[in-house]
Amino acid sequence: MNKKQKELAIEVKGITKSYPGVVANKSVDFTVNKGEIHALVGENGAGKSTLMKILYGIEQADEGEVSVNGNVVEINKVDTAIKLGIGMVHQEFHLVPSFTAAENIGLGEEPRNSNGLINWDKLNKDVSEIAEKYGLDVDPNLRMIDASVGIQQRTEILKTLYRNADILILDEPTAVLTPQETDELFQVIRSLVDEGKTVIFITHKLREVMEISDRVTVMRDGEVQGVSETKKTSVKELANLMVGREVFLQVQKEKSKPTDVVLEVKDLWVHDARGLVAVKGVNFEVAKGEIVGIAGVDGNGQTELVEALAGLRDTSRGEILFEGKNIEKNSPRQRRREGLAHIPEDRSNTGLNVRLAIWENLIGTSYFRSPLSRGGIVSMKNILRHSNELRETFDIRSPGVTIRAGSLSGGNQQKVVVARELSEEPALTIASQPTRGVDIGNIEAIHEQIVEIRDSGKAVLLISAELDEVMSVADRVGVIYEGEFVEWVDPSKVNQEQMGLYMAGIKG
Repeated sequence: MNKKQKELAIEVKGITKSYPGVVANKSVDFTVNKGEIHALVGENGAGKSTLMKILYGIEQADEGEVSVNGNVVEINKVDTAIKLGIGMVHQEFHLVPSFTAAENIGLGEEPRNSNGLINWDKLNKDVSEIAEKYGLDVDPNLRMIDASVGIQQRTEILKTLYRNADILILDEPTAVLTPQETDELFQVIRSLVDEGKTVIFITHKLREVMEISDRVTVMRDGEVQGVSETKKTSVKELANLMVGREVFLQVQKEKSKPTDVVLEVKDLWVHDARGLVAVKGVNFEVAKGEIVGIAGVDGNGQTELVEALAGLRDTSRGEILFEGKNIEKNSPRQRRREGLAHIPEDRSNTGLNVRLAIWENLIGTSYFRSPLSRGGIVSMKNILRHSNELRETFDIRSPGVTIRAGSLSGGNQQKVVVARELSEEPALTIASQPTRGVDIGNIEAIHEQIVEIRDSGKAVLLISAELDEVMSVADRVGVIYEGEFVEWVDPSKVNQEQMGLYMAGIKG
C-alpha cells in the first residue's frame, strides 16, 4: 500500500449500540482507507446497518468513538455527517417522483439569485457538470417518475456528490439492477475512487464483493469476524465467516422429471393499481416435478401476475387453469383448498399480521382443518405442537411461538411465511422473492426445501429479482419485461450477460 491508501477516511473504535433486548454492535472496530472501496458484509442482524446509521448520524452509539479523516468527531445528526463529507445512498431511494433529477439533487440546497429566488439555470448547469465529471449519465430535466431504476440510483449518488461528499456509503446498491446496470454502477464507483472518493459498499452478493472491493469486513452477531484484502480471500471463506459454519453455495439438485401440468396460464392480461396494463397476454405452464422460474427487474409485471394467480387481483382477460379447472373466479381461500400455496413478496403487509403471535400466523391458512380444529373448535394443544415443530424445522429464531411476529427480525419473519406455506404440501407453490431479506445460511435451507418439494412430485413457480437464485434453483426460466415474456431459457445453457440483455427487453 502507498501512503495515500494508508491514510484513514474512517476509524471506528469500540462502538457499542444496544436496543431493548438486543446488542446490535459489540465493541466494533472498523477502518476504511482513503481512496478504497471497502465492502461490509454480514447476515441480517449482524450489525452492519446499525454501524452505518451511526456513521451517518441516524443513530448514536452508546460507547466508542468515530474519527473522520483523522479527527475524532461526534456525529449526532445527519447534517453533521454531510458537513463532514459523508453521504449515504439508501437501498430504498428517497426521491420525489414528480420532481426532475436536478430538483431532487438540489432539494433544500438550491442556488439562489440576488432576489432570493431559486436559480434553476445554475442548478441544472451544476448538476450537469457533476454528472459529466463522474461519468453519471443523468438528464437534469428528467422526471423521476419516468426514470429507470438505474437512473434513479445515479440521481441518488449525485445528491451526495452535490453536497460535496468524499465518503459514500452505498447500501445494497445492486439489489434492483440488471447485470448490465450493475456493470455500469461499478464503472461509476471506480471513477469516483479515481477522483479521490472513498466508498463503503454494503451487500450480500459476495461475487460482487470479489469484483469491486479492495478490502472486506465481515460482521456476525454484532461483532467483526474478520478483515481481509479481497484478493486474498474467497466467496466460500466469506460465506463461512458470515454464517459461522460451512455453507454450500451451489444448489444441489438432479435433473427435473416433469409430469402432468398443474398450472396453465392462457393469454392473461392484468392491470396494476393505477389501471395501466401490467401483464400483457402471457402464456406458460408449470408441471409437477419442476421448478419454473420468472426472472426480471422488479416492476415489470411480476407482482401483478403473482397476485392474479393467487386470487388477490382481478384479471382483465385470459384463463388460469389449475389441474384442468378454471380458477379465475375462485377466492384466495378456495385456491388454497385446491392445493395452491403463495409466498408473497411483501411479508410485512401481505404475508404476515405482525401484531399477532407467531403461532397465529403459522396456522392462518389451516386453523379450520384437523388436527388443529375439530367440529369448529380449535385445539390449542395441537396448534402449539404444530407451531413449535415448524419453528424447529424452519429454524425460526425466537424464544417461543407466543411472541408477536412483529418482534422478529425480517429474515425470521420471512421464515414464518415460508414455514406456513410449505408445511401444507401444496400441489403448486408460488414462491415470490422467497429469500428476500433472509440470511445466507437460511437461503441455502429454503432452496433445499424448494428442491425437495419438486422432487416429491409437486410444482413450484419461483419469482425472483435475484438472478443468481432463479438461475441456480429453477429448471426453466422465463424472463419478463414490461409485462411480457421476452424469452424462455434453460438456465444451464445461458450466461448472466445474455440473461441481463433479456431483462433489459432485448430479445434473442
